[in-house]
Amino acid sequence: MKKEDCFYLGKIVKKYSFKGELLVNLDTDQPQLYTNIKSLFLDINNRLIPYFIKESQLHKSNLLRIKLEDINTESEAKELIRKKVYLPLNLLPKLVGKAFYYHEVLGFEIWDKDLGKVGILKGVNDQSSQALFEIERNGIEVLIPVHDEFIITIDRNKRIITVKTPPGLIDLYIE
Repeated sequence: MKKEDCFYLGKIVKKYSFKGELLVNLDTDQPQLYTNIKSLFLDINNRLIPYFIKESQLHKSNLLRIKLEDINTESEAKELIRKKVYLPLNLLPKLVGKAFYYHEVLGFEIWDKDLGKVGILKGVNDQSSQALFEIERNGIEVLIPVHDEFIITIDRNKRIITVKTPPGLIDLYIE
């Protein structure tokens, strides 16, 4: 399995018991969706390695307590702490309306309600406090904050996102 065929679910943060149980900090608003998964992939030395889950249950808010097959001791579990957890993209819940996953909108056209076509969405920078659409427009990078108030519609069939940005924002890049 390749990383581009998966999504990041979270990270193993610590051991839970002497029997090799682990706690995964889930990076999701809906942790309950992942309590019945049967397997997962761990990023070990930049390779995704599959593991099967014997048992799992939510532990507090965003922690998933898991018991993996063939991990039976504290020392075996300790080796997996801080490993990133991935699942195949087909396990992501489908989103509708203005909700979207960043990976699903890459390559979409971005249209501004007043200015027309802005460009093609090449990436989403989520490393700052405000996520930004990275749009390529005739060799120029245009950045637009990913904000519910700016996004008017998402047409998944036509692969178009229509936005209404504050006056002057896009002009900063194209003039």
